Amino acid sequence: MASLAPGGLRAVVFDVGETLVDESRAWGEQARTAGVTPFSLMAAIGSVISRGRDHREAWTLLGVAPPASAPEIEPGDLYPDALECLRSARAAGLVVGVAGNQPRGAEAALRAAGVDVDFVAASATWGVAKPSPEFFRRVVEMTQVDAHRVLYVGDRLDNDVRPAAAAGLRTAWLRRGPWAQLQQRTTDEARPDLELRDLAQLTAILGRPAPPGERAGD
Repeated sequence: MASLAPGGLRAVVFDVGETLVDESRAWGEQARTAGVTPFSLMAAIGSVISRGRDHREAWTLLGVAPPASAPEIEPGDLYPDALECLRSARAAGLVVGVAGNQPRGAEAALRAAGVDVDFVAASATWGVAKPSPEFFRRVVEMTQVDAHRVLYVGDRLDNDVRPAAAAGLRTAWLRRGPWAQLQQRTTDEARPDLELRDLAQLTAILGRPAPPGERAGD
């Protein structure tokens, strides 16, 4: 794991799906609504991910129309380590945000699930989605700090890590969920600032005392 001094950060922003939220229930409901089994849908998603394609092409692969809308996020969908990590980031004196490719209404659903942060933003509300550079410009704008002081945490190399790094943010690659398992770094690309197996690791990092003379707001 690369070192990342807590005192060097002023903000941390989290992706939603497979970062804070376990999407297993939602994908299962989507599959049943479309008339296929969850196992078939996940196999199709794995197939398109492994080829570097958009996950929505899974519906075409299965030969069915996608459901008109996605299930709302419920409190039980949050990963067990999510809220504690958000609390630890706030306790470290950081600006804490959540921003991901989500439909309208996701902001309210996340707040209702207990996500207590400085801002929550959905791509549908912004009118721009990852991996667009504009999305990450908005992220930095929301934090009101310099890009290199912002850590973006996400599970996908293509939508999260690479475009965030290109926009000048620090990055944490959370290796859980189907994208993290199937996507691999190329041999010539820079490593993320952090590679995490879960958010408990980030909680531990954020809880470490900063070196003498160095604080989160410095």
